[in-house]
Amino acid sequence: MRKPDQTEFHDSARTRATPGSRPPRPSRRDERRAREARDRRRSILLVAGVVIVLVIATMAGIRLLSPNVASPPSDGPVSPSVLRDLTSVPQSVANSIGQGSATSLPTPVRAELLRGPRGLPRIVYIGAEFCPYCAAERWAMVVALSRFGQFDGLKTARSAVDDVYPGTPTFSFYGATYTSPYLEFEAVETQTSSRVGSSYQTLQTPTPEQQQLIDRFDAPPYVAPENAGAIPFIDIANQYVLAGTTFSPGLLANQSWESIAANVAKGNTDQARAIIGSANVLTAAICAATSDSPANVCQQPSIQQIKAALAKEPVPRTGG
Repeated sequence: MRKPDQTEFHDSARTRATPGSRPPRPSRRDERRAREARDRRRSILLVAGVVIVLVIATMAGIRLLSPNVASPPSDGPVSPSVLRDLTSVPQSVANSIGQGSATSLPTPVRAELLRGPRGLPRIVYIGAEFCPYCAAERWAMVVALSRFGQFDGLKTARSAVDDVYPGTPTFSFYGATYTSPYLEFEAVETQTSSRVGSSYQTLQTPTPEQQQLIDRFDAPPYVAPENAGAIPFIDIANQYVLAGTTFSPGLLANQSWESIAANVAKGNTDQARAIIGSANVLTAAICAATSDSPANVCQQPSIQQIKAALAKEPVPRTGG
C-alpha cells in the first residue's frame, strides 16, 4: 500500500477541516506548483496578446498600404435600380451623346453572317473576370444588348485587385442568360479574378468553333500584331469585331455600381459619355447585322450616323 505524499495529506486535512478552523499552511511543493501555474497562465496570456496585436497590426497595415484596393468580387445579383438606370436612358439623351468619348470603332469583317442555333445573327464575347478592360466594356455591352433583348441572372463582379485599374466594378456574364427576338448572344468568361499560383482560376473554355473565331479575327489584320489575342474580344456576327475596350476603366475607379449607373442616367457625366457612347457604337454594329431591327433602336439618328461611319471603313486586307 502506497503511503500518501505530503500533498495528499494536506488535501485530506483541508477536506476534514471544521468550519471556522484555520486551514493548514501549504507545503513548499504546493507553493512552487501554484507559482509555476501562475507563470504559465501569464505566459499564455502574454503570447495571446502579442498574437492579437500582430493580427490587428497586419490587417491595418494592409489597409494602410492599399487604401484604394477594392474588395474581392461581389458575385451578387445586380440591383434593379442599376439595371433600370442603364436601360432607361431616354433616346434623346443617347442621340445627343452619339459616339461620346468612345475612342475606337469596331473593325469591319463583312464575312458570311454568323448565325446562332435559332438562325439569328450571333454575337460572341470572350473575356475574363480578372480583366479590367473587360470590366469597362461590359457596361457598354449591357446597355447596348438591353436595347435588343433582356438579361437574366446578371451578377456584379470586380476585376482583379492585383492588376491595373484594380477592383473595377462591373458585371459577369457567367451564369447569366440573354433572350432576344433579334439576335443570339454567347459569352465566355475564361477566368475568375482569383489567383491560383501565377495565373487566375479557369472558369470557362471556348468551344473549338469559338476558338476558331478568336484565331481568325482576334489576330492581324483585324487586330494590331501586338494586340493579337486581346480581351475583351467581341465578334458581331462576323460583320464587325472589336478587341479591347472603347474607353478607359479609370473612369469607373472608386465608384459603386449604383453611382456609375446613376451617372449614366444623368447623361451629362464622363461615365455617360463613355458608356452610352460605346453602347451606341456597339448598337450601330449590331444593327448592321440585324438589318436595322428593331427600327425604334436602329433608326435613331445617332445610330444611323455611326453606322454610316462604320460602312465607310474598308475591310483590312488579309493578303500581302
